[in-house]
Amino acid sequence: MKKFLLHVCCAPCASTIIQQLKARGFKVTAFFYNPNIYPAQEYKIRRDEIKKYCLSNKIDFIEMEYNHALWREKIKGFEQEPERGERCQICYSDRLNKTAEHSIQKGYDIFDSTLSISPHKDFEKIKSIGENLAEKYDLEYYGQNWKKDQGFKRACELSKEQNFYRQTYCGCEFSML
Repeated sequence: MKKFLLHVCCAPCASTIIQQLKARGFKVTAFFYNPNIYPAQEYKIRRDEIKKYCLSNKIDFIEMEYNHALWREKIKGFEQEPERGERCQICYSDRLNKTAEHSIQKGYDIFDSTLSISPHKDFEKIKSIGENLAEKYDLEYYGQNWKKDQGFKRACELSKEQNFYRQTYCGCEFSML
């Protein structure tokens, strides 16, 4: 059974993906690294929700350090970029890179992210970043477009069934509605 490190951003996005991966025979670990989320209270709500989901479904959960100030330094100069622009690409890279690094350090066979389930995220950019990191680290990247085949719709359905907290923005202060 391959060990799969899945970067997760929230329970609504992760639940259906985790179910699919488990059904495909993977040993899934949820990897919560999201320094982009603002404010800290929002971060805690999202973290606690996915952590609770993982616990109730016997999924291992790893949380990395939350350092929003460092994330702000990384995207400095790109604050005014539109959604799906350069700022988002930097953010995807940061989170996927941390996932790939952790995969190598802890002996995971394969990695991916829940980011591509959102209709607001650019799958091709996410996939390109993941493939480049896989090559860099000699690691397998799953690279699935999770929104396909009703993935986002199913995530919304599961969210309602599980009574998950559903956020109204991506996470960073620049994506707030």
